Amino acid sequence: MKAIGSFIGKPVAIVGAGLVGAGWAIAFVRAGVTVRLFDANPRVSDKALAWAAEQLSALDAHGLLSEPPQVVVSRLVGVSSLKEAIDGAAYVQESVLERLDVKRPLMKDLDAIADADVIIGSSSSGIPASAFANDLQISPRVLIAHPVNPPHLVPVVELVPSTQTSAHTVEFVDRLMVAIGQSVVHVRKEVEGFVLNRLQAALLREAWALHRDGVASCEDIDKTVRDGLGWRWSFMGPFETIDLNAPGGIADYANRFGPLYYSIARSRVNDGPWNAEVIAQVEKDRRQHLCADDLAARRDWRDEKLMEFAARKSSITGQ
Repeated sequence: MKAIGSFIGKPVAIVGAGLVGAGWAIAFVRAGVTVRLFDANPRVSDKALAWAAEQLSALDAHGLLSEPPQVVVSRLVGVSSLKEAIDGAAYVQESVLERLDVKRPLMKDLDAIADADVIIGSSSSGIPASAFANDLQISPRVLIAHPVNPPHLVPVVELVPSTQTSAHTVEFVDRLMVAIGQSVVHVRKEVEGFVLNRLQAALLREAWALHRDGVASCEDIDKTVRDGLGWRWSFMGPFETIDLNAPGGIADYANRFGPLYYSIARSRVNDGPWNAEVIAQVEKDRRQHLCADDLAARRDWRDEKLMEFAARKSSITGQ
């Protein structure tokens, strides 16, 4: 993947050094790109740089780096200003807070100082780019590039153009993401939540309702996905799954089970938002299995398992 450096020929800037921004930084430096990391809070940047070094060592231990980690991490540089980060950059990955009152001012700042050819991707997980990046000089060069957290361990990225994004921008970011090893999903219409979070929302909505209604505990709902649905979903999607689950394929499956799924969906039409009582019940249930003080350690465990999974999948598929 080091050939990516010759493809773009310039550094990449990461603006916003939280978990998502730091994960993006790792994804790019691992692929041979020089990355400038900037956050308005210098302490966040410092923490991200230290964490990235730890993650790269862990990736190396799982055979997921093609170079020594110290070589890879040398391509990651923290900078102290937005201008320093984006000056001469080929691509900017914006990963600031998921709020319009944060993203829109940043886009205006970028509009004032960005080079005329820089491309900008936003890590927004549900807010369309048209809501914060339109009617600026940079607007044709801005789109959503929404990853799964952590982006250096889970490869999918959704590309969602705004109503003013150029076709060239979409093509460039597609090529860039493929070149660094991401799996690109093209979202053809701006919808709240895009594709990934709309699918996740449907599952979570039902999971919370099942718990609220006393049908199953958090752990048993998690088991159903972890030890059931998730086994197939780890290597195929929902349409391929059902295409293989009926003798005559997907149309046969739809005819057999379509009425059941429609009935299930109609049973939830009057559900409201998660209220304080339901949230408290789920929180209490989860804390029986994981103490709040152990959340950070469990996230580290998750990332370790994702690395093991990535290494195993690579050995099986060669990708």
